[in-house]
Amino acid sequence: MAKVSPLMIAPPAIFAGLAVLFYVGMFREDPQGLPSTRIGQAAPAITQTALEGYPALEPGALATGEVTLVNFWASWCPPCRAEHPKLLELEAQGMRIVGVNFKDQPGDALKYLSEADSPFIAVPFDPEGRTAIDWGVTAPPETFIVDGDGTVLFRFAGPLVGSDYENRFAPKLKDALAD
Repeated sequence: MAKVSPLMIAPPAIFAGLAVLFYVGMFREDPQGLPSTRIGQAAPAITQTALEGYPALEPGALATGEVTLVNFWASWCPPCRAEHPKLLELEAQGMRIVGVNFKDQPGDALKYLSEADSPFIAVPFDPEGRTAIDWGVTAPPETFIVDGDGTVLFRFAGPLVGSDYENRFAPKLKDALAD
């Protein structure tokens, strides 16, 4: 009887294990969504430090009775740059947007906003990412919809572009604005 080497069994076993993981993953409830513990809760505090030359976020600014977007971004982030035209468009339509700049160099952030224009009513500066941690941000860009009383309604991880924006973010924003 021939002896079977473990090296011959390992590749098919690894392949079978991955196939099972992929199959199970296809049937998750929302494969695009990232769970957030902040949904339905009061928005966490945002640093009072502002990017030089831009307004800080005043205490209570997320509970003014108006829907506000809180966008976490960085100048070094290509997807943040890709979504910037959409943020400018939303701002032109009257949307309040707070732009939390995190894990960035102040000079780079200032240069970017001077070249690309700022859609933000305030630009809190979070160089260590502490505010981002409090909000549960995993990577930029991430945008949160906050209702008029300061409750987090929705978290969108990724750039506000394309069909993902149209199919997932825009309907949630429309619902928030209708309430």
